[in-house]
Amino acid sequence: MQDWLQMSAADLGRGIGAGRIDPVALTEAYLDAIDAHPMTPRIYSAVTHGRARAEAHAAAARARLGQRRGLLDGVPISWKDLFDSAGTATEAGSRLLAGRVPDSDAEVLANATAAGMVCLGKTHMSELAFSGLGLNPMTATPPCINDADAVAGGSSSGAAASVAHGLAAAGIGSDTGGSVRVPAAWNDLVGLKTTAGRVSVRGSVPLAARFDTVGPLTRTVEDAALLLAVLEGRKAVDLRGASLRGVRLATLQSTAMNDLRDMPERAYVAAIAKLEGAGALIEPLIAPEVDEAMGLAATLFSAEAYGTWGAVIEADPDKMFGPIRDRFRSGKGITAPEFVAAWQRLDALRSIWATRVASYDAVLMPSAPNLPPNAARLMEGGDYYAAENLLTLRNTRVANLMSLPAITLPTGVPSCGIMLCGASMGEERLLRIASAAEAALR
Repeated sequence: MQDWLQMSAADLGRGIGAGRIDPVALTEAYLDAIDAHPMTPRIYSAVTHGRARAEAHAAAARARLGQRRGLLDGVPISWKDLFDSAGTATEAGSRLLAGRVPDSDAEVLANATAAGMVCLGKTHMSELAFSGLGLNPMTATPPCINDADAVAGGSSSGAAASVAHGLAAAGIGSDTGGSVRVPAAWNDLVGLKTTAGRVSVRGSVPLAARFDTVGPLTRTVEDAALLLAVLEGRKAVDLRGASLRGVRLATLQSTAMNDLRDMPERAYVAAIAKLEGAGALIEPLIAPEVDEAMGLAATLFSAEAYGTWGAVIEADPDKMFGPIRDRFRSGKGITAPEFVAAWQRLDALRSIWATRVASYDAVLMPSAPNLPPNAARLMEGGDYYAAENLLTLRNTRVANLMSLPAITLPTGVPSCGIMLCGASMGEERLLRIASAAEAALR
């Protein structure tokens, strides 16, 4: 049973379908591991033992009757603590929302339940999802799989830690500026950011509604594709026969390549060579519109985040970690004309980008320019926290600003991922390319 805890969600599903794995025994193996793990209090905000067991028994009955609802029926996963779950606290990693218990599930959780998936519980996260680091002294700071003293990446920090530590077959997170991809990259996982508006955010605690997206953190690209289908209630893309031969990829220059730390840079260069060796045609891309869009980010993200949460924060500001509270407050002075003008310009820049990259199948860059910082040093505050947070989210934010699907893949170098960005609403094509890239990077 211990082997089950490291298997992909798809392989677990195949085992259930073949009668080799009992969903009840599988769920109990995960619950036992969660209950026994010393890091669980830093990873899970709530473990839903009763719900998980009930869902597992229902999945086992369907399996016996030959009535499974899909490949992932009976597979246990975790949920970031911003997805509403009926009867279980959903507090978005914030003491400001302590005791918030919804009476219904978020739409994506309801879809997953309808597909037969088992909910293990809720995972810790950055406060109100507004940090790429995963440091949360107000509730809990999940550990990085490669360094227990380092942060796991945010804001879906606990989601990544739950999978990396063998405490869930996959985790569901959200991504507004990199919050799926950063923790996935730093914990050697696959992380899929979907195009804004594609997957329902109904029933999830918002940060910046026009940028908020939902996505899975998984062990494989196949799992990411299957979970995307579950979240949407659709059929999964067929990944069979995926190849990089003749695929045109661009490597984004300038902003995305500035200030790379040594290990992420070496991992990226080595990964590019492997992709070329698998037949991909790769060339550099200069896109000035990305740099201009980056200059709009503070206006766009902070103004909407403060507009959403300002009144709640100011009613009890001491319940927030200072650097995150200050980041919210940076949006306080942005005027409505500035916000509207920034969105109008971003829409124009998105059109320029779409035209520039139309001949490419995907655009490449390092997932994060840096490695997971030490949590104790981040707690010292000052310029270090702010600088590391901005650097951490710099590359991932490109996809949010340009409204693209994006996926991070492990490179084989600990905590160093490579990211592929596709065309808006082009998740299916991106996942096929990512599947071929995953094979090349092994």
